[in-house]
Amino acid sequence: MSAEKQRPLLIVEDDPALQKQLRWAFDRYESLTADDRESALTLIRRYRPPVVTMDLGLPPDTDSVSEGFRLLEDTLSIAPETKVIVLTGQNDRGNALRAVALGAYDFFAKPFEIDMLGLTIERAYRLYDLQQENLRLRLMHQPDALAGLITRDPEMLRLCRTVEKVAVSDATVLILGESGTGKELIARGVHAASPRRKGRFIAINCAAIPDTLLESELFGYERGAFTGAVKTTHGKIETANGGTLMLDEIGDLPLPLQAKLLRFLQERVIEHIGGRQEIPVDVRIVCATHQDLEALIREGKFRKDLYYRLAEIVVSLPPLRDRQGDAALLAHAFVRRFADEHKRGGMSLREDAIRAIEKHSWPGNVRELENCVKRAVIMADGNQITQNDIGLEAAAPEEIVLDLRRAREEAEKRVIIAALGRANGNVLRAAETLGLSRPTLYDLMHRHGLK
Repeated sequence: MSAEKQRPLLIVEDDPALQKQLRWAFDRYESLTADDRESALTLIRRYRPPVVTMDLGLPPDTDSVSEGFRLLEDTLSIAPETKVIVLTGQNDRGNALRAVALGAYDFFAKPFEIDMLGLTIERAYRLYDLQQENLRLRLMHQPDALAGLITRDPEMLRLCRTVEKVAVSDATVLILGESGTGKELIARGVHAASPRRKGRFIAINCAAIPDTLLESELFGYERGAFTGAVKTTHGKIETANGGTLMLDEIGDLPLPLQAKLLRFLQERVIEHIGGRQEIPVDVRIVCATHQDLEALIREGKFRKDLYYRLAEIVVSLPPLRDRQGDAALLAHAFVRRFADEHKRGGMSLREDAIRAIEKHSWPGNVRELENCVKRAVIMADGNQITQNDIGLEAAAPEEIVLDLRRAREEAEKRVIIAALGRANGNVLRAAETLGLSRPTLYDLMHRHGLK
């Protein structure tokens, strides 16, 4: 019984007598009551009740159902898993059916039998529990393609959703971003979320291999094709058959090889160096570069037709300095990782170190932050990493925004993201830092689109 009392049931009813009767009848639940749309939405955002009973006729116009339908749509938008039971007038079957079509779980016409409504509420809770358990089991068995990506930045979260959508196709993906932003991590995420995830992921850096060797690395060669070719060797493209090939720093690919790569993308066959046989290869190509390919095209250093073949889907990674709150969040994660690797125990970042990390512009992006934290973990004298251990200079002051309303909204959002980053994603600790209750912080996160 005590466990049931903790389960919230929201009763939306503007008739005080009926509201009291429903609370008394369902006292085994934690009954929450609201008599209009706004107060109901506040409770839904705060408590996420599994079940809601709702009258369609709500203030300010109780003779109309418009406010009730607005509440139904808003409820299912905020909490689509919530089961809404609509209470309607005696001759209101048309609106009841419309409510079910919009997503309501069930409906009852007034006057109704309390016992029958109670049974429906119990069934709604059971269905809710089954669906939540099913979701939990699915998530347990579903590999997280972007498990290595740590972010709370809205732009990065949108990018993650893009990657998940793109991954299921066979489209060629071009990942753009400064050095150190995590382009290979995104490429591996595309592979891990794709139907090819059981195949191999092969990465080759086009800038790290001399031009004279790059062709043989990509396409392979036959025995005797050149001095030193003592046996037939598969290239990276052929090795990745059935999987994904990442061509990192594609902007450094020599023009002769660009033509050969273009032919492969068009025909999906390769020829070994020194060979005459066409070899079909089924591989997905993911490319990455920090260079401006369109500028290289204008300079005649990159083929336009190859660019259009590679840029079927373009993903642009923002630099770390533009990812709100991510620097502190990543720093916490790196401290835990390197402290474990170097057997340093429970190390943490002191407040002055977090401030220094947040102020720094990170021209080397995530890679620079990772190396900086690793060095600090090794060099720190105690279990707390200080600003001196981090060794960063203060950044230049920010430019002032003269639009007061926009400045307030942006400042509020930045402060919330920063607090969540400092608290390592712990909402309760972030709320305490901000001097707010946890429900209030959840409301502000919802207002700013933060999850």
